[in-house]
Amino acid sequence: MATTLDRPTEAVPDGGPVPVTATRTVRVVRTPRGEGPRRWQRVEVPVTSSRMTVLDALTWIRSRVDPTLDVRHSCFHASCGTCGMRVDGRDVLACVTRLDDLPDGEVVVEPLRNQPVVSDLVVDIEALYEALEPMAVPLVRSSTLVAGGRPAEGVEALGRFEDCIECGLCISACPIEATDAAYEGPAVLGAAWRVIEEPRGADPGPAYEMVDGDQGAWRCHLAFECSEACPSEAGPGERILHLRRGLLRRRVAAILGRRATSEGSGR
Repeated sequence: MATTLDRPTEAVPDGGPVPVTATRTVRVVRTPRGEGPRRWQRVEVPVTSSRMTVLDALTWIRSRVDPTLDVRHSCFHASCGTCGMRVDGRDVLACVTRLDDLPDGEVVVEPLRNQPVVSDLVVDIEALYEALEPMAVPLVRSSTLVAGGRPAEGVEALGRFEDCIECGLCISACPIEATDAAYEGPAVLGAAWRVIEEPRGADPGPAYEMVDGDQGAWRCHLAFECSEACPSEAGPGERILHLRRGLLRRRVAAILGRRATSEGSGR
């Protein structure tokens, strides 16, 4: 479906109405709810501001051209993680991906990979939530201050929300997830390291045990595509490396412990 627009006047967020002088072709993959073949839809979208994002373009399509386009979003400022999708072959949050920052030509928009598509640009991330639940990741952690930093007067300590926003971009970017559905994945492995890094009084042993397997930390090929895609710079690839080091230390400690016990018993 192609839609041709005239040159309307659109309001921009930082001022009054301005005449539209440019458009971008947005090519969106459409997947019907339930069964049905995928198809592509091309729409000419007026560019009303240098700050216009892919999400702005998609919501414009929904409101002005085709209300059946399914797009999930919430916060509009990269906090909720709900607008994850693939734009020009990259896994991004649509709400902070500006049209002006994309290469010239068509803007190609697809749903995230390696997760079931509900419809259009909406994927089912229930499996991610279920996989994260056993890790019991706290929502709030102790804040890490810069060197020499200190809380403001009258504040004993700072807290911060956890850095992973559970957007699923790392799962879409991961080459192992594309070929092995049993792989625990970068989001879960990153969550395991966060629990181990700051156990908050809990025993980190269970977290280590959950990821010490053929489909856990040892399955990763360390391509770091997950870290490249992560919008909150949580570094799941680097955290998988930390997990491996921790697992190796535990194995060495267990071997040395058994050897000491054997020598102590005179065997």
